[in-house]
Amino acid sequence: MDPKDFRSPEVGQVLLTRKGYWAFIPAPLPPHLAWELPLISALSDAERDLSRLTTLAGAFPFPRLLVQPFVRREAVLSSRIEGTRASLIDLFTYESAQLPFHEAKNDDVREVYNYVRALEFGMERLKTLPVSLRMIREIHAKLLENVRGGNLTPGEFRQTQNWIGSPGSTIESATLVPPPVDEMLIALDQLEKFTHEESDIPDIIKAAMIHYQFEAIHPFLDGNGRIGRLLIILLLCEGNMLPQPLLNLSVYFEHYRQEYYDRLLAVSQRGDWDGWIRFFLRGVSEQAQDGVVRVNHLGELRTNYQKIADSDRNPERMEQVLDFLFMRPIFSVRQLSLALETNYPTAQRYIVKLIELGILHEITGYARNRIFRADEIFKALEGISNSPE
Repeated sequence: MDPKDFRSPEVGQVLLTRKGYWAFIPAPLPPHLAWELPLISALSDAERDLSRLTTLAGAFPFPRLLVQPFVRREAVLSSRIEGTRASLIDLFTYESAQLPFHEAKNDDVREVYNYVRALEFGMERLKTLPVSLRMIREIHAKLLENVRGGNLTPGEFRQTQNWIGSPGSTIESATLVPPPVDEMLIALDQLEKFTHEESDIPDIIKAAMIHYQFEAIHPFLDGNGRIGRLLIILLLCEGNMLPQPLLNLSVYFEHYRQEYYDRLLAVSQRGDWDGWIRFFLRGVSEQAQDGVVRVNHLGELRTNYQKIADSDRNPERMEQVLDFLFMRPIFSVRQLSLALETNYPTAQRYIVKLIELGILHEITGYARNRIFRADEIFKALEGISNSPE
């Protein structure tokens, strides 16, 4: 890390450690912002688009159908930023049957699955605990449980130095070296205080600031990027900017991955808070608009499928089957039977009926342990290729 690259002392200081390497110590939040027209306009757009998504989701006739697929889409893309090679279809199929994937890919799918578990755990935890260092450690433990990185102190802040850089970089050649442990603990305490204190800063901008600060502190040995992006969703939900985790912001970050990294680094090196926050707000706007399109499409599909339920001998039970498809567009007979609290043959009969109607098709080609997909629903949810290539 070259200390000459860090030219904005109001954002943080570069420290020469006792061990002879340079490290960056971010200044406490909040920074001073120049509230110029481009930033104000970007904030207005983001708040408007997020409000539209929130209003639409609140009026959606089947709100419980939305959360699970949106969470899984976020998990796939947030994990992909860190290099995993798993797709949405891989994740749903893994959850359906734990099929024997190629070993490396299976590791990736388990990492994505852990992201789902971590986000769902965080949403449940919000009911009794505010976003805090304690919650962050608990979520981190879920994220790294029994996967690669599971030996890197899951649920515990690091006790050794780490660094950020290209593969194979050393602490001397790293792009950025986060604070040493003692300074890290002070920075984390300051970050938690800022998270909880009352402020006139809009919640969306506050979330952007906290995400940057968390990444600059880099308090874990592994999983910092995923936890930092997960933290954004929890903060927006806690601040009632989102009713549920329906904003797939990682889709935007993954699409503009290099700019995402560059914008974060530009804050540390040049104090470019305006560039980072406007980039962040643009992402909120784009993904809120994307969410509106998906929710509307899902609503139209569910309304169209209602005639299938209405013509069935047991309309209420068929409605339950159809609702299940929206939550789990890729599933096994056993999953459906458990969801319906019915026996295996009954679940199988509903699947056969929906295959005949062209709603489902079997995707494994196996005679046993078969997996089924609702293609129209899956296509509405996915929005990314089945392959991460």
